[in-house]
Amino acid sequence: MRVVISAATFVPGGMGGSETYARALVDELSRRASLDLRLVVPESVDDLAPNVQRRVFSTQPRQDALHRIRNVAALGVTARFRHLFREASVVHYPFTVPVPRPVGTPWVTSLLDVQHLDLPGMFTRPERAYRSVLYDNAARRADAVVTISEHAKGRMVEALGLDPETVHVAYLGVDTDRFVPNSGPRDDFVYYPARGWPHKNHGTLVEAMALVRSEVPLRLVLTGGALDTLGSLPDWVDVRGLVSSAEVADLYRRAACLAFPSLYEGFGLPPLEAMAAGCPVAVSDIPVIAEVCGPEAVLFDARDPESIADAILRALETYPRNQASGLNWVSRYTWGRCADVHVGAYLQAADRR
Repeated sequence: MRVVISAATFVPGGMGGSETYARALVDELSRRASLDLRLVVPESVDDLAPNVQRRVFSTQPRQDALHRIRNVAALGVTARFRHLFREASVVHYPFTVPVPRPVGTPWVTSLLDVQHLDLPGMFTRPERAYRSVLYDNAARRADAVVTISEHAKGRMVEALGLDPETVHVAYLGVDTDRFVPNSGPRDDFVYYPARGWPHKNHGTLVEAMALVRSEVPLRLVLTGGALDTLGSLPDWVDVRGLVSSAEVADLYRRAACLAFPSLYEGFGLPPLEAMAAGCPVAVSDIPVIAEVCGPEAVLFDARDPESIADAILRALETYPRNQASGLNWVSRYTWGRCADVHVGAYLQAADRR
């Protein structure tokens, strides 16, 4: 089966968990002997499965909605990739936006969440319009949709009217070669890896940490993009910004606890990565996080600083008693299983035409 992966809207370092998903998925698919894989990528992306045949194009990677709309419009009418798409069994858009659009070839889109429908106040009007057309309408027209949790699938079926038979749930994977457990001493900080987006809820975590520090003198370490939007922070908050994957893995291994106070997720990978590194985990009690983490994390009300503080302290108390069960839980999340679901979606899409 020839599969074209179109990553035309890829902005390295600016897409949060979507980038982790796409990179790991393409890497796993590139090792499948049953697939003849091709990539469509911006010229600035040279490290995405470098051994896979690719077609490149020039674009200006930007995150603002109006600029992306211009790029999408330009790509949507290009004829450069039509021959490549005609020869494909299926085209897949891991970053949701279906550009360049195939003509006559089945296609699959990944839609990781419908946050713009569930939390519209967190998006500008141009961003909501962009997602309405290029996320929602695209999902309705696709031959198959891949999402990353049962909760996300349920919301898409409800909000977009999708046929549940065409929506495939591919849980994300954890690279256990990269995230290795530490069963020894841990350092005196709480870790939160997340971009500085409003729904990531950094402000409430800082309030909670002030309460934690009245009992245990822990620092807070933040990594991720756009953290300069958080404003002034206490001197016990260490803002490191974008860091290497090796440093993230090291922070998981050393942290006293991972705190994950996000108000909205399609999946929520960091708690699982932390579990794989043997790190205690305290997480938001939103349905998708409870689905993904099961009984292996301490849950809290992410809008209540006292609840967050109490959960962090309880996570510290239960370590290392819960470490072994956490490692066992996370072993079910592999990129191989994630890729298997995608191959199933490709086969379904090809059979529908």
